[in-house]
Amino acid sequence: MRLSIILLFTTCFGQSKLAQDLKDPFLPRTATVDVIVQFHAGQSEESHQRLSQKGALILRRLTASMSVYRIPAAELESLSFDPGVESVSQDHAVYSDSFSGPPDYGWMRALNIVAPQPAVSFDGTGIGVAVVDSGITASELGRIVYNESFVPGDPSTGDRYGHGTHAAGIIAGRLTGPPPGIAFYWVRGVAPGVNLVNLRVLDQNGAGTDSAVIAAIQRAIALRSQYNIRIIDRSLGRPVYGSYVSDPLCQAVQQAWRAGIVVVVAAGNDGRNNSAATSGYATISAPGNTPAAITVGAMNTVGTVSRADDKLISYSSKGPSLIDHIAKPDLVAPANRIISLRDSGSTLDNLHPENRVAMAFCTDGNTQANGGAYYQLSGTSMAAPMVSAVAALLLQKNPQLNADQVKAVLMKTASKFLTITTVSVDPLSGIAYTSQYDVFSVGAGYLDINGALASDEIPAGMADSPAATFDEVNRKVYLASGGSVVWGSTASWATSVVWGSSVVWGSIAEWGDSVVWGSSAVWGDASMAAGGVLYGAGAIRGKSLVWGSGNVQPDALQVALNSEN
Repeated sequence: MRLSIILLFTTCFGQSKLAQDLKDPFLPRTATVDVIVQFHAGQSEESHQRLSQKGALILRRLTASMSVYRIPAAELESLSFDPGVESVSQDHAVYSDSFSGPPDYGWMRALNIVAPQPAVSFDGTGIGVAVVDSGITASELGRIVYNESFVPGDPSTGDRYGHGTHAAGIIAGRLTGPPPGIAFYWVRGVAPGVNLVNLRVLDQNGAGTDSAVIAAIQRAIALRSQYNIRIIDRSLGRPVYGSYVSDPLCQAVQQAWRAGIVVVVAAGNDGRNNSAATSGYATISAPGNTPAAITVGAMNTVGTVSRADDKLISYSSKGPSLIDHIAKPDLVAPANRIISLRDSGSTLDNLHPENRVAMAFCTDGNTQANGGAYYQLSGTSMAAPMVSAVAALLLQKNPQLNADQVKAVLMKTASKFLTITTVSVDPLSGIAYTSQYDVFSVGAGYLDINGALASDEIPAGMADSPAATFDEVNRKVYLASGGSVVWGSTASWATSVVWGSSVVWGSIAEWGDSVVWGSSAVWGDASMAAGGVLYGAGAIRGKSLVWGSGNVQPDALQVALNSEN
């Protein structure tokens, strides 16, 4: 039996550094575990020797002070006491954040669904976007300037699953145009001029590990200057098992951000998860709980060109994040029944041939059958590349913007919602889901290409997402940001401005933090939904109640969630 685990190492000598989810008395001592070991500076070689003596086998070096090992589970506790070890946490499985749904031939638009193409004068030329996914099979795409696989034992960089190609098509799909004489709608990415960096981390089943993703992020950082990598797109995730401060996956995202790279991640598809009686709140996936990252939720375009009838998708994961209570998602983008490039013969293509979409759509709504050149998927995996592409347009317009400024501009210019609730119906089960539009479901609003490109503001400070904090005395929840954060630094960047008055309710506290739920809030004092999540009965404060250890939902198990009406 072999389990996958991550070993990191702390400054507290003589103290066990095992993460809470590894302190399992039922862990079979005969099992072997894959671990990522991070050493204190200058102690890697000595600690490596001690690990080897305990039967550890090195699998991959991630950095000078971090490597992947396979060790006997019986040695896990003793290894965590090694003086060169900083901390120990699991090398969790990660999965793509998308699933299949029935074709929607009524939706006859190119992928640039936030704004029609003639309104956008930029195409991302010169900007490098690293796609950390299941690989890319080159087809109707812009330039792919670099390819590498981090899937153990599989050096192929092609997309055997079919997810990475779909995401890359949303970013950089590039079909020259329709045949003459027929009214065609064709797939075109939002930023077809970008240079794609293909970093494959998911296997043919859409599954991978933290360690593979961390290695890919490290490579993107190393290649940043060579390929002008300004953006990392990560349409994958897994449950939150601990604070982002100690989570190695989240820390890799933070490192990329500090290196000047915008990291865009999917929020996750667990917004209907009520296993902890939270009405789907506190289901944000890791590393979407990382404050620096741009975490993206999902919107349904309802098959129309107008944005007026678009609505939040009920399966889009909601915040605040477990453990740290970071306000997520940061914004939302189209993600329901998204048409993009098809990877013929991939796992998804073979499992769900009904998702193949013909290359051409006639103006009367019928299709021209030509073998299904494109493919349709739903999920926050489709929303993330929308935002990555718009970030590329922003950086082409103004290459001097840093990662924090890109995030701040995207959030402030996002369309604000006046809606309080909408209802969506699962087409398979017929179940109706009510979505409430608050700071933990739609973030700062709906991605707006034209609004972002029209902005000339250069905000100052960090753009870390604020944390939701609870005042025990006044029984109110606040969004709290540090003094160096852009939110609240000026009147034009105040929390209530960026998130919108209908999303952040209540008065403004004397120290500048916005009340999210309080006595004057529209929901009342912890009366329902996210208010109860934060401080109601069975609140999540400091506890991981939503997912049990290892209870991940890969793509194949989410087919039933499908698209929605």
